[in-house]
Order: sequence, then structure tokens, then C-alpha cells
Amino acid sequence: MKYKSEFLNILDQRGFVHQCSDFEALDKKLCAGAQSAYVGYDPTGMSLHVGHLYTVMMLHWFQKCGHKPITLMGGGTALIPDPTLKDKTRPLLTPETINKNIDGIKGVFAKFLKYGDGKTDALMVNNYDWLSKLDYISFLREIGTHFTVNRMMTFESVKLRLDRELPMTFIEFNYMILQGYDFLELHRRYGTTLQMGGSDQWGNIINGIELGHKKDGVALYGLTAPLLTTASGQKMGKTEGGAVWLNADMMSPYDYYQFWRNAEDGDVIKLLKIYTFMPLDEIAKLEKLQGQEINEAKKILAFEATKLCHGETAAQEAQITAQKVFEQGGIGGDLPVIEAQSGAALLDIMVELKMAPSKGAARKLVEQGAVKIDNAPVNDTKHAISASTGAEIKISAGKKKHALVKIR
Repeated sequence: MKYKSEFLNILDQRGFVHQCSDFEALDKKLCAGAQSAYVGYDPTGMSLHVGHLYTVMMLHWFQKCGHKPITLMGGGTALIPDPTLKDKTRPLLTPETINKNIDGIKGVFAKFLKYGDGKTDALMVNNYDWLSKLDYISFLREIGTHFTVNRMMTFESVKLRLDRELPMTFIEFNYMILQGYDFLELHRRYGTTLQMGGSDQWGNIINGIELGHKKDGVALYGLTAPLLTTASGQKMGKTEGGAVWLNADMMSPYDYYQFWRNAEDGDVIKLLKIYTFMPLDEIAKLEKLQGQEINEAKKILAFEATKLCHGETAAQEAQITAQKVFEQGGIGGDLPVIEAQSGAALLDIMVELKMAPSKGAARKLVEQGAVKIDNAPVNDTKHAISASTGAEIKISAGKKKHALVKIR
């Protein structure tokens, strides 16, 4: 074992560890009794996606090891944009939109964490509760004096924007201060000593650690997970249709299953360690599979990941549907479904089904011979769906995307 604490050993063995502010001190702290750790989630959408799930799984193992996880909803920080690595400032959201988003994502956490009033039960808090009550002048005097613009300019998200001579607003600088203040506030309220997150949050986490030391003389810690990329170098969790959402009303259990089923061969073992609860010795057995046998490991990954997010029944239905579509060539009962009029343009339907991001992309798929209707190739880019009312037509784009169109 590399560490004395069970938690750090589990995270290390399963591939979650990238950086830590002080491995030795945190390891010792975790051995001293139940600790409290948090991850912050800004509710900028109505659902979390698999990128968020990465850190939710870290909280799961934290709780499994006898500690108390906190899911911090950024109801306050979501009101202002964070300085992301993207070229543009994030749009401002209204309080109503933020609250609606929070309601949409609350249920996800309960699938991976046990909430309650017990010593190690998970806790959900909203930073709007304290950020909305801050007096600006007092906050600047008491907190703002501990942050320097010089230090902020060294952060990757800031440097990237400035190097490209793109604007960075004053409100984005404020975001860093508020996020650092969250750590201090959580320590004061709940004794929280650890903040976890993705590697892109390292600068913000260090801000909170230093603020806790300067203001209250306390030792706080930060732990980040590595940037998760696919074997081909792409950012994990993205598809042609967009993010891989965790809410069933934004991404069907079947599509969620297929996302994992279509993982690259070189990613399967890594994803099993991170996105399932499977014991490491069982995963080690799957690691020995070669060639076409790797598909069996992919099926296990898809089933286990879907079971955690959508329940065992949904996972079984998705698995059966996939078998019917791919192994038997039939039509499964859990495919994405839309209704359309007879005569609807194939390209329009493909875009609506998110088989392609645009009509231009859909046209290319047809021209490449990648599109089939009821398993028959379609080469006409002006093809229109023609069938009687009530008929069901299966549309396929490549080997991985399938859906049903019901004629009304």
C-alpha cells in the first residue's frame, strides 16, 4: 500500500489521484478519524454529466471509507461566470434558472451518496446561503486583501485568455475569491478540511487553502483528479450530440448505455475503475482480455455504469435492446423514439435524433453510405421518410447510433 489511509489508497489504485497540496499531512489527517470533504458543482445546466460524475465517485469512496462528503451547490457562484479555459465569458444566469437547475440535478447525487443526519451521511449545501449575505465593503477588507492579482495572473485559465488577447471581466476575478471563501466558510460551519475536484480547479482550491491559513490559521487540503481523456486524446464525456447527461429526461438510459458500450478499447479498464464499483480484482481479470474479447468487458462496463445511474431494470432493458439491435439485427424497445409525418426529410430527422449536429453533417453521413433505414442503405441526400400512419421505422447512422421513427 502506498498510503496509510484507506481512502487515498483506493483513489490511487482506481486512477483518481493527480495533485495534492500535501499528501503526507492529508494521509495522516485521514487516519485520525472521520473527516469532511466537499466538491463544488455550479448548476449551470439542468443535469450533471459524466464529467461531474468523476468527482461524485471520489465523494462516494470518501464516504465508503468512513468520512462525510459534502456536495456544494453553487447557487451563489453560478450567478457570476467563472474564468474557464474557453474563449468566451460564460453567460449570466438568472436566479430562477439556477434554482430550476438545482432541482434538476439533486436526484443524481442520491444514487451515489447516502444522505442523512448521521456522522458520515452526505450533506448538500448551497453557497448562496452565505454569499448572498455578504457586505461587499466588509468582504473586500476582510477577504479581498488576502488575494493578489499577481497570483491570479499565473492561473492557466487567466493566462490562456490574456495570451489570446481576449477580454476577462472583473466579475470573473471575483469568482476566484468567492470560491476560495467557500472553503473557509465550509470549514467554519462543518469542519471541512478537504476540497476535491478536477485538475482544472487546482488554482481555485489552493486559493481556499491559503485563505484558511491566513484568516483562521487552519490546515486545509486539496486533492485533484487528472484530466480524463480517451485513448485517442479526446476529452472524456463528449459525443457528436453533446454532453453525456446523467438525467434520463436529457439522455435515455439506452443512449447512456451505448456511450459506455462504445468506449475505445484502450479506455475500458480505466473506465471500469473510475465509473463502477466493481472490485479491482475482478477488473484485473477483464484486463487480460484481448482482441474481440474486449467487447465483453465493454458490455460489463456499460451495464454497471448504467445500473449505477439509472437502476438495474433500466440497465437490463438497455442491454436487451442493444443485443436485439447489434446481435440479432432487430428493433429493441428502448431505442430513442420520435414521431414524424410521412414525407419528412431524412436529414431533418437525423438532426432531431442527434445522429448528426447539423444537416450538413447528416448529408455527409448519407453520402458516405453510413445511413440505413430498416437495415437498408440510403444514398439519396434528399430522401424522405414514406410510410403509413402507425408504422415504425428504424434509422441507423453508422454502427453505433440507432433510433425509431413512428409515423403519425
